[in-house]
Amino acid sequence: MKIAFHTLGCKVNQYESEAMAKEFRRRGHEIVGERDYADVYIINTCTVTAVADKKSRQYIRRMKKVNPDSIVAVTGCYAQILPEEVSAIQGVDIVTGTNEKHTLIDYIEGRAKAMAEAADALTEEEIHIRSYEELGVFEDMGIVDKRETRTRAYIKIQEGCNRFCSYCVIPYARGPVRSRPLPLIVEEAKALIADGCKELVLTGINTAQYDMEGRDLYGANTNPEEVFGVEKAIAAINALEGDFRIRLSSLEPAVVNADYVKRLFRYEKLCHHLHMSAQSGSNGILKAMNRPYTLDEYYQMVNALFEEDDCYGISTDIIVGFPGEKEADFEESCKLVRECSFCKTHIFKYSKRPLTKAADMEHQVSPQIKGKRAEELEQIAAEAAKGFYQINLAAAEEGRRERVLLEEIVQKPSGRYLTGYTGNYIRVYIDAASLPVKEAAKAEPELLLDDFVNVRLTGIIYDGMSAVVV
Repeated sequence: MKIAFHTLGCKVNQYESEAMAKEFRRRGHEIVGERDYADVYIINTCTVTAVADKKSRQYIRRMKKVNPDSIVAVTGCYAQILPEEVSAIQGVDIVTGTNEKHTLIDYIEGRAKAMAEAADALTEEEIHIRSYEELGVFEDMGIVDKRETRTRAYIKIQEGCNRFCSYCVIPYARGPVRSRPLPLIVEEAKALIADGCKELVLTGINTAQYDMEGRDLYGANTNPEEVFGVEKAIAAINALEGDFRIRLSSLEPAVVNADYVKRLFRYEKLCHHLHMSAQSGSNGILKAMNRPYTLDEYYQMVNALFEEDDCYGISTDIIVGFPGEKEADFEESCKLVRECSFCKTHIFKYSKRPLTKAADMEHQVSPQIKGKRAEELEQIAAEAAKGFYQINLAAAEEGRRERVLLEEIVQKPSGRYLTGYTGNYIRVYIDAASLPVKEAAKAEPELLLDDFVNVRLTGIIYDGMSAVVV
C-alpha cells in the first residue's frame, strides 16, 4: 500500500512519524508525499492550540477527497484527548491515542484486509485509546537508524509531563513522565552517526524531566560530580566518536535552574543554544499559569548562559492574552523579550484547552486584544533577534568564528545561497558565488551540503545573517 503521513506539532511527533514510517517500509509498504494519492493517510495530530485541531480536521477532509476509498487514520494528542470528536469527522476510519502508535500498522493492515473482503459491511470507525492511568509505560517504537536527510535527526529520550501548567492539555494527552532506557538512546545515536547524521536533537515532551521520576527540581543535589537528569543522555552521546553535534530541543525553566544550566558547558559537542519557555514576563501570570519559577529566577538562568558565552542562543515561547493578563502584565512580557536578546521568540495567543484549569478562569481576554498584543510582541521579538545578531556580528569582528551545518541551497533576489544553522541557532546565508575553490567548485555548491563549514559572520540578512567561508 501507499502510505502518506501528515505531521503536526512538536519534534516528538516528527520523530514518531519517522518511526512509524520505518515500520511500514519494513513490512513492504511505500511512503509517499503527504499530498500524493495514497491508499492510507495517517494524521499525527497536535492539540496544543485550537488552531492545531482545526488544521487536523482540514487535512482529513482534503485528503479524503483525493482518494475517497483511502483509509484515514488519526493518531496523536488531539485523538487522545477528544477521540469521539475526531471519530465524528467524516472520512475517519481509525483513531488511536498517543501510546498506540507502534500498533497503528496492525490496525491499518487489518482494516485494509477487512475492506478487501467485505467493503460494504465495514462502516464503523475503530477507536483505540488508552486511559490516562494506562499511559505509564514508555512506548518502544524501535531504533530509528536512518533519515531521509543526514543533516539532522531527532532522538526521543522521554515521554509525558508532570508539571500540569494551568493552560496546557499535554500532560493529559501524553501521560506521566517516563524515560527511555539510556542504552537504547545510545544505540540509536550510534546508528545515526554511522549513517552520516551531523546533528542529533534530543527531544521529548519535557526533556528536562528525563530520568527525573521521583526526584525534586534540579539543583537540589549539590554534588557537582554527579551526572543526573537529561545530563545523563548528553554525557553518554557526547562521549561517542564522530564529527557531529548535539542539540537539546528544549529545557524547561519549570524544572531547571541557573546552577544546572551552567553544568551543560562541560559538553563540547552540545550546541550553545537552549529553548527555554518563559511563557510570560509577569510573576502574577506565571503563578496563575502554575509555573513554579519567578521572573528573577528566569533572568538568573539567562545571565548564567550569557556569562559563559555572550553569543549564546536562547529561544523562548510567550503566551499573550492568558486569562487575567492586564496591560501591565503584557508590558512585562515585552520587557523580558527586549532584555534577553532572544534569538527567536515563538508567540502564541492563549487558547482554551479541554481539561485545563485556565479554561474556566475568570477574566478571559478578548480575541481582539490577543491579536493586538501578539502583533506588537512580534515586532519587539524581531528587534530582539536583530540585537542578538548585532552581538554576534561584533564578536565576529573581534575574531570569533562559527561552525555551520549546511542544509540546503536557496534562491533569493540577491543571489544563490547555501544555508544552515550555527550551533547558537542563527540561520546563515553563504553566497554560492563567494565559495573558495578549495571548498567546492562554484558550479557545484551541493557538494558542501550535509556537512560543516567554518564561517565568519558578516551582516544581517533575511531571517538570519550573511557569512563567508574561512
